[in-house]
Amino acid sequence: MSIDLRSDTVTQPTPAMRAEMLAAPLGDDVFGDDPTVLALQERVAALLGKEAALFVPTGTMSNLCALMSHCQRGDEYIVGQMAHTYRWEGGGAAVLGSIQPQPLEQAADGSIPLADIGAAIKPDDAHFARTRLLALENTWGGQVLPQSYAEAACSLAHGRGLATHLDGARLFNAAVASRAEGETALEAARRLAAPFDTVSVCFSKGLGTPAGSALAGSRELVARAHRIRKMLGGGLRQAGVLAAAARHALDHHVERLAEDHANARRLAAGLAGLPGVTVQPPQTNIVFVDLAPEKAPGAVQRMKEAGVLATGLRRRRLVTHLDVSAAQGDAAIAALRRVL
Repeated sequence: MSIDLRSDTVTQPTPAMRAEMLAAPLGDDVFGDDPTVLALQERVAALLGKEAALFVPTGTMSNLCALMSHCQRGDEYIVGQMAHTYRWEGGGAAVLGSIQPQPLEQAADGSIPLADIGAAIKPDDAHFARTRLLALENTWGGQVLPQSYAEAACSLAHGRGLATHLDGARLFNAAVASRAEGETALEAARRLAAPFDTVSVCFSKGLGTPAGSALAGSRELVARAHRIRKMLGGGLRQAGVLAAAARHALDHHVERLAEDHANARRLAAGLAGLPGVTVQPPQTNIVFVDLAPEKAPGAVQRMKEAGVLATGLRRRRLVTHLDVSAAQGDAAIAALRRVL
């Protein structure tokens, strides 16, 4: 059986999670009366320090609901050149929201230089799209966005009249990796979310649920996002089965992300030093491997044949998660060393 390191989205619900999903009280979330969804939304809002939250099927929809709630047709948002909302979400902001992205180059940690953000904000002139929003991401490629930078960037944006959104698909990974001494992961997540007007979090990545994300922000903005969710086809009926999985994940799968981070460091160390192989030391659960030109062609297929599933074109990506044990990680190291 292959060791699947393609993404932390491939995880299966645990038996305990399945049991909680089965036992969840249900209603009709489109009518607003699914008790499990309502409880989850209240919990996520409180956890992230926001007034309200909205449960949505996917992280892509959560981000798009945020962008379309902050911006109108003809508006613009500033975003990283390699940010998920710009590059890997099908161009939804432009196609469905008529929102112009203004992508800017990012540093290695995912940050955008403050001077570049300031210079990209358009004047109030009919020639230009109206700059309305700054969107950042944490983690970005597994790297933790420095909190001091996030606070400075949000301060700059707010000072210039822009709203701010955080794509926090792996925010809990960032929280575990950067929490202060004596701080719980959930407390750290609230601190990381604090500078932003809206925050999107995913339950189906490191937390291991089968589906689901949430968007948190002000009551007014979440009400707008609720309408947009309906337009995008995101209204679910007995969504409590998914909300119950998210509730279980918040209870049991946040602190354990530290195990995935440790396994990623072990994986990186096991591949380091191979000729023609450059390994980026991971901060969280994502390991990037760069190969010399003679090793690169067909590498993902050779990995698959050796029993390790990975992704990547220019860079090979290996992602640890709750369905990969330390022993499986060691087996993957041995297989990858043979292949590479």
